[in-house]
Amino acid sequence: MNIAIIIPHYNDAARLRRCLDALAAQDLSGSEIVVVDNGSTQPLDDIAASFPQVRFVTEHGRGAAMARNRGVTETRAEHILFLDADCIPSPGWLNAARSAIGKADIVGGAIDVFDETPPPRSGAQAFETVFAFNYRRYVQKKHFSVTANLLTRRRVFDEIGPFRPGLSEDEEWCQRARGRGFSIALAEDMRVAHPTRSDWPALRRKWKRLTSEMFALNMTNHPEARGRLLWAGRALLMPVSILVHLPRILFSPRLNGWGERLRGAVTLARLRLLRMAWMTRQALTGRP
Repeated sequence: MNIAIIIPHYNDAARLRRCLDALAAQDLSGSEIVVVDNGSTQPLDDIAASFPQVRFVTEHGRGAAMARNRGVTETRAEHILFLDADCIPSPGWLNAARSAIGKADIVGGAIDVFDETPPPRSGAQAFETVFAFNYRRYVQKKHFSVTANLLTRRRVFDEIGPFRPGLSEDEEWCQRARGRGFSIALAEDMRVAHPTRSDWPALRRKWKRLTSEMFALNMTNHPEARGRLLWAGRALLMPVSILVHLPRILFSPRLNGWGERLRGAVTLARLRLLRMAWMTRQALTGRP
């Protein structure tokens, strides 16, 4: 096989089926699909029976990083393509990935967001519509790609090493790659769609996890007192970021009406203040 598509999964069977339906409609010649289940309580027997071309394995080590690493060990394909179970690859996604081979050592694809519920949008959906997955900035300015849509060579992965759980593993992995001189590029036509978080509890859980992972990465890059001081400074900037980013919500052409804009603005303020509290505690205690 030339390309292995690695999909980590945990208790999201309906979205996994939707993802595999979209993949099954594409030209899968020269490719294999490996779904790595992270110890779900939801049974996957029906899905496995519906997609005999997909290999299902179980990884008991917790977290998507461990699942992705296991997926890589399960295949000897020359190219590795990471995809998340809740994403929907566009009809030309796999062919676009084939065309992107050779563009760079690491290729990040485009990520569009969509709502799974009818309008109007909740505050969480409005917030994510504006701010989630700024993939161009990630790849072109910060030089990393999220693993929801990332292509690399096995040789590159083997040299860099596995994803490290407990921190922002995609950014940290790409940092190691850049440190070794590997290149990264953007492939706009390698597109997937990702659902927005539909409500405040889901958005809060996402950012609780991300804030812990970002703190761990910060402390890896800036150990001990310096890292905690830098993190405290970032925490103090959270209220300022509300004012800086508020116009993006209020004047976004992607939102419909002032109701969605106001709900998005309230969510922006609520989330940034909560993140300030989390980050301040992390800086004081040194624990994620």
